[in-house]
Amino acid sequence: METVINRQKAYYMNGSTRSLTFRLNQLKQLKEVVKEYEEPLLEALLLDLNKPKEEAFLTEFAPVYQEITHVLTHLSKWIQPKKVKTPITHKGSKSIVYYEPHGLCLIIAPWNYPFHLAIAPLIGAIAGGNCAIIKPSELTPHTSKVIAEMIRTYFDDEYVKVIEGDVEVSQALLEQRFDHIFFTGSTKVGKIVMKAAAEHVTPVTLELGGKSPAIVDRSAKLDLAAKRIAWGKFLNAGQTCVAPDYVLVHEEVLDSFLPLLKKHTQKLFSKRVRQKRYPKIVSERHLKRLVSFLEDGEIVVGGEVDAENDLLSPTILTNVAWDASIMQEEIFGPILPIFSYTSTEDCMEKVNRNPNPLALYVFSETKEFQELMTQHISFGGGCINDTIMHLATPHLPFGGKGESGIGAYHGYESFLTFTTKKSLLKQATNFDIPFRYKQGSVLLSLLRKWVK
Repeated sequence: METVINRQKAYYMNGSTRSLTFRLNQLKQLKEVVKEYEEPLLEALLLDLNKPKEEAFLTEFAPVYQEITHVLTHLSKWIQPKKVKTPITHKGSKSIVYYEPHGLCLIIAPWNYPFHLAIAPLIGAIAGGNCAIIKPSELTPHTSKVIAEMIRTYFDDEYVKVIEGDVEVSQALLEQRFDHIFFTGSTKVGKIVMKAAAEHVTPVTLELGGKSPAIVDRSAKLDLAAKRIAWGKFLNAGQTCVAPDYVLVHEEVLDSFLPLLKKHTQKLFSKRVRQKRYPKIVSERHLKRLVSFLEDGEIVVGGEVDAENDLLSPTILTNVAWDASIMQEEIFGPILPIFSYTSTEDCMEKVNRNPNPLALYVFSETKEFQELMTQHISFGGGCINDTIMHLATPHLPFGGKGESGIGAYHGYESFLTFTTKKSLLKQATNFDIPFRYKQGSVLLSLLRKWVK
């Protein structure tokens, strides 16, 4: 491990990764490599998560292709030094901001979208001019193996390297000195990563999670809201960091909303479950945790467990207590508790019982309600009258706040995440204004006039 890291540091120090041409060529190559390995990766995702190819392409490949294309289009502009204004006290000088690569970056990827969430940060690392080590999740071994083969075949180890292994490998990597660490996963593990990074004062980007609410106002188009919430929640068996974790429905429309949510959940997913084309829960341990949550409320639909195949059908729960075990942590599975609220104040109070969510989804036709919710609740990102789709655009930064994450990425934000702003003042030498060398009341008077 130390040998690999030292080789990458040496490769970075020779300046090979910094030129625009090099970065563009590597991004183009990455896109071609993904195309070449698309089928083996789809097969691996099916083996690891029972993820149907259509869903896998939509959630794992489409965002990656879109991200690479976006970065290729704009990188030549982003990489340019940026001239900024200079105050009158610095007359004759120019102020410039340069975007410098971090150097050697560690990317620790999760298991829920094991290809997408390993490669999307890599796109940013390449765009920023860095070297990178990727640690895929050991819980999706087939996908991890294909990613390792893909990278090993087309990229030099001293530039991009995949290191596979279990938790001990991750711990060993975190003991090394990196210039930036990018982690996607749970808040609990994120704290461990942050603590390890502090030993070397290494900057981190943490993409975590939390209890993301969907709020249904009485003015909402209920049928459409139910359809979009069901899709966003139960996609990938609910194993999505920005999936709605619970729904808050205005009490006046709760009785109308619940049958619609049940209808769309069954329409979208029942056939897939019967045909065993629905994604599985990643491990027996995670399945047992989710099954224990079924006792926390009344099952409206779903609740079927196939332990042999690690499957849990999309489940809607009502009559859940706020202090129930299911409400004490991110669910990260296909179980959706439903609550009601009486007023906007009641709604915000209930949401704010938990730390800042990663996402917020507001369903309303009233602009005033939309603005009240989005301006008075702290969250990373979200949608009005939709779910999850904010994650799929390279034009919006994606990240959390507080316990749901630190930093952001996607598009231009990825370039900023994987670079450091380096400020430089270029001073003129053809003249020298003497006032700054003077002492006394004249200088003090001039300074007060200029800066005030």
